[in-house]
Amino acid sequence: MKVLVAMSGGVDSSVAAAELIDQGHEVVGVTMRLWGGESDTGCCSVSDVDDARRVAQQLGIDHLVFNFSDDFNKHVVAPYVQAHVDGITPNPCIECNRHLKFDRLSERARVLGFDAVATGHHAQVSRDDDGVFRLTRGHDDLKDQSYVVYMLDQDELAFTMFPVGHLTKAQVRDRAVALGLRTATKPDSQDVCFISRTGGRETFLGNRIEFRKASVVTSDGSAAGAVDALELVTIGQRRGLGLPGGGPKQFVVDVDTPNARVVIGSEDQLLRTGLAVSNVMWANSAPVVGQKVLVQSSAHGAAVAATVERVDGAGTTNSLGSLVLRFDVAQRRIAPGQSIVCYDITNSFVLGGGIAEAVDPSTN
Repeated sequence: MKVLVAMSGGVDSSVAAAELIDQGHEVVGVTMRLWGGESDTGCCSVSDVDDARRVAQQLGIDHLVFNFSDDFNKHVVAPYVQAHVDGITPNPCIECNRHLKFDRLSERARVLGFDAVATGHHAQVSRDDDGVFRLTRGHDDLKDQSYVVYMLDQDELAFTMFPVGHLTKAQVRDRAVALGLRTATKPDSQDVCFISRTGGRETFLGNRIEFRKASVVTSDGSAAGAVDALELVTIGQRRGLGLPGGGPKQFVVDVDTPNARVVIGSEDQLLRTGLAVSNVMWANSAPVVGQKVLVQSSAHGAAVAATVERVDGAGTTNSLGSLVLRFDVAQRRIAPGQSIVCYDITNSFVLGGGIAEAVDPSTN
């Protein structure tokens, strides 16, 4: 097969390319140029592009660079900024996967005649006896990244390869060392690539939007203080609210954007029994009402048991759906805008996922 492997300049994608070569595929590496601004984190720096190019040379494969900066600004950066204005907590890395790695890149790969695209994500694609493709968890539980690629449907799963999904992170690094790859000991990317360590989120957003002051009130409406930037506050936040020390811990339980108000309360007041999810896509078919699923709301969070209470829409690329989930045990409220991924009850493969809504279907 002719495979286009996305090489970010990290060790995982480097070894992914090596694995494909060993399997006998015709491999071409590609690095996407996404963010043209300041970057000292993530996978968008000039040094990362150079690392990818040098690894491709070591492996003896061609290396391409695709400039997708306009798409990145349109689908990732601009929505990230607008989400903060709207009081939503976005997940830009997932939107990058959705719109760039598994949309724009796959589209370009097909036009160029490739049979598949590959990335260094720690996830796996399997196929049932009945021909249905499954997105399954990576072999390394601590590095599993199936959560961040949940948006893949049957067509994309059939076109996508995850060559290091069957390896642990330690095995990936050992393989890179054995090959003498320059990325063998390179640290993992941990941060949003367009948010610099020096300036942080406050500087990035402050250069693009005007922050609004907001009042801080308790759940009964009593005044408790004020914040200088409503756009920097998120559900569950405890620090950085300017509250006096002492007394019980207080958390953000709601962000009332229209009224410029932050509501705080106890940890118990964060608990919810239900969750509404929009923009839902299913890997194959939607679950049925009453079906038990496991729900994950962060990249490395634990999956918790829930029951599907309502399902609307087809949940396909062309027709996004919605659902309501009921947790077996009350959970901390999930900030609107965060990705919600449903796994089968054995916690083995992804059923689908979507975006947490502000609507609260809880009964408590």
